[in-house]
Amino acid sequence: MDHYVQALHEWLLSTPLSNAMKTHFWAWPMAECIHFIGLCLLIGTVGLFDLRLMGFVRRVPVSSLHRLVPFGVLGYCMNALTGMVFLTGFPGQYIYNPAFQSKMLFMAGAGINVIVFYLTLYRRIVVIGPNDEVPVPARIVGAVSFICWMGVIFCGRFLTFYRPPYHWCPWC
Repeated sequence: MDHYVQALHEWLLSTPLSNAMKTHFWAWPMAECIHFIGLCLLIGTVGLFDLRLMGFVRRVPVSSLHRLVPFGVLGYCMNALTGMVFLTGFPGQYIYNPAFQSKMLFMAGAGINVIVFYLTLYRRIVVIGPNDEVPVPARIVGAVSFICWMGVIFCGRFLTFYRPPYHWCPWC
């Protein structure tokens, strides 16, 4: 397995995007700004929707909050793209980092959770009005989603505090 990880590391370093991230002074800060805006969109919408599923923000109908989810999807896409830029720019900082690996597991958990939600609960939940009780399965899905996204944020923040020996980053 280490051979494949090392090969991925070397390939990512050889890409033009990796070179651009290392040589253009504003590339990394701009990607971080976009990443942060995406995070705000994602957590500001999906996080609020999750809180409603968990039983908070009860005065707001679920359908009203669900209309904001496309902004969360936009935020997720912004984060996924800039995340790939970070990974390509300095792969050693990420692929060998347990915080990054944990972040990817939390993201996978959030992805599986959203699939479960839309395949099993969405039609019953989207019609819940203000002050209506959310069924327990939806509360669980909301809690799992919220925990996963908080895990993503926590691990993402910890990425900068752990420096694997294989990394090179002029700003770190």
